[in-house]
Parts: sequence; structure tokens; C-alpha cells
Amino acid sequence: MKIDHIHAFTDNYIWVIRNDTEVTLVDPGDPAPVLQYLHENNLILQDILITHHHWDHIGGISQLKPICKGKVYGPNNPAIDGIDIVLKEDDKFSTLDVNFKVIETPGHTLDHIAFYSKEESLVFCGDTLFSGGCGRMFEGTYDQLCNSLQKLATLPDETYVYCTHEYTINNLEFVKSIIDDDDVDDYYTFSQNKRNKNEPTLPSNIGLEKTINPFLLQKIPENLKNLSQVDCFRELRIAKDNF
Repeated sequence: MKIDHIHAFTDNYIWVIRNDTEVTLVDPGDPAPVLQYLHENNLILQDILITHHHWDHIGGISQLKPICKGKVYGPNNPAIDGIDIVLKEDDKFSTLDVNFKVIETPGHTLDHIAFYSKEESLVFCGDTLFSGGCGRMFEGTYDQLCNSLQKLATLPDETYVYCTHEYTINNLEFVKSIIDDDDVDDYYTFSQNKRNKNEPTLPSNIGLEKTINPFLLQKIPENLKNLSQVDCFRELRIAKDNF
């Protein structure tokens, strides 16, 4: 098993779980590059995993489902056409011999879920956690998104983080504006080098995010340290929204 990526739209990554003959897709918002990838690599589509209902994550379902051998897995949201297996917190399933547990992560949207594999030490977290940042709140509350990020923060440090947008540079520029820190500076330089070579900055990992991502609330500005977790998160999210 290996993880590959397909670039879509401006900054989306469609993640690909694959073996020699089959693939499972995570959040295929654009069918065109997926179909090209399958054709060029002579691969069969097994399953599709959906984290939430935004168009850039579900837009490919209608064209890809007819060639999908297996099932479309996703959250309980009637607005998503084509879901075969509706998932909730702690549900377990397997695809291409990879075992996943579902983590509900509302906040960015109310239906948002993440897919965690303990054996493979990875999480597909959609738009909840980004490297150096987190998703905007479109439907949920500060409490919900803060709690969702704390759930992800409890995963083992070695857990690879596969989010679905290349936002790392912008996120780190915000972090650098509020925190003077060598870890942040070093990762910013590393990420810039990656992007200068047109390489993804992802995956990240949970341990790294704890050291460079203030939204996990383990490295925060001095002026916010006396606030509660939710109040601190609220101030950070508002500041990022206005950055």
C-alpha cells in the first residue's frame, strides 16, 4: 500500500490509497484528473471516501461511481448524492486491506468526518486540520472546531496528516506573524523549498503540528496563554480570518 496524490483545482489534493492494481480515493472533487490518473496507471477504482459535503470534495462522485467496484463511504448528509455507506463516530471499515476508524470532526462543516488508520499511522482529515492551520468555520461553532482539533491532537505523534489543501505557506506566514519561534521558522523554510520545487508540503504529522500549529493549542502566543482553550482558539481563528 502507498499513498499518492492527484492535484485538482487550484490547491486541492485528492489522496489516493493504492496497490499495484487498485485505488481508493479520498475526496475526489474533480473527476477529470482522476480519470486521467487511472488510465495512465492502468488502475481500477475500488472505493471512494468522503469527508464532508463541499463541492470541491464531492464533485467527482457522479462520474466516478459508475466505474467504482466497491462503495462510496461518507458522512450522514442527504445533500451528498451517491453515499452507499453512511459513517459516524467510531465506525470501522476496511478498503484495500487498510483498516480505518471514523472520527467525527464538526466545525468546518457539521457533517465533517476524518478517517484514521492506527496500523498505517495516518489520518485523512479533510478541511479540519491543515499544516500550520485549520479550516474556516462555515457551519459549526468555535467549541465544535476546537474540540475536533483536540481530538486529532490526541492521535500518536507519528500519525501522518493528509489534509486536502496546499495552504501551508499562507498558514505559516500567519503563525510567524504571531509567534517568534525557531521551529516555525525552520518549517517555513522547509515548506518554501518544497513549493519552489512544485512538491507538496504534505503529509505533515501530528507531532510536528503540535510544535508549529497554534490551533492545536500547544504553542500559542504569550498574550493568549491565560485564556480557556475555546477562548484562545476563538481569538486565533478570528485573527487568521482577518490576516
